[in-house]
Amino acid sequence: MHKTLKQTCIPILLSIVLFSCQNNKNKNNFELKQGDLLFQNTGTGDIDNAIKDVTATSLAKNYSHVGMAMKKDGKWFVIEAIPEEGVSQTPLVKFLNRNKNKFNKSATTVARLDNYYQPYIDNAIAYGVKRINTPYDEIFLWDDNSYYCSELVYKMFSSQDLPTDAIPFLTHPMTFNDSTGTPMPSWKTYYKTRNQPIPEGIEGTNPNLMASSPRIKFVHDYENE
Repeated sequence: MHKTLKQTCIPILLSIVLFSCQNNKNKNNFELKQGDLLFQNTGTGDIDNAIKDVTATSLAKNYSHVGMAMKKDGKWFVIEAIPEEGVSQTPLVKFLNRNKNKFNKSATTVARLDNYYQPYIDNAIAYGVKRINTPYDEIFLWDDNSYYCSELVYKMFSSQDLPTDAIPFLTHPMTFNDSTGTPMPSWKTYYKTRNQPIPEGIEGTNPNLMASSPRIKFVHDYENE
């Protein structure tokens, strides 16, 4: 009986170990692809939270930043628009290390555009690279003199020969109000210090809206590595 049990258990245990190893291999075998979108939860500061509070959708609630992956000379970078630096070509490692959770894992999730958009990736990246060192748009206005993160990614595609209804992301009137329709205190302070009116209702986009697009698929979460 003991011998029979032993003969039965050993193959089962081996199967479990092999299955576990295969799962870990698949999880750690993720390969970034040119044009992948990297969505980040940039933290819990007043403005980070304010962005998430007024842009959350039923599909995406926690993203406050987005950039696009690009490979140059065998190394990975992220084209992004960030405060103080403007449009930048940031080394991937620096991008991933910028915001980590309590387990020291990068709070970054990767999404991939549908195959339909793959022929447009190179031109999208070229658009971003051409605008490196352009100022960051801290007022969140829809112009081409400065860019905020999701505006840059949106225009990487809207600037190309794509039908309007084929652009992979949406825009909509921005709001800076709470659920009662009152401007959030953090946004009132933000714009007051910049001597600018709150651009309520101005057309725009944001990372959570982009993350809700049916034309992308999430393929990796660095927090689960």
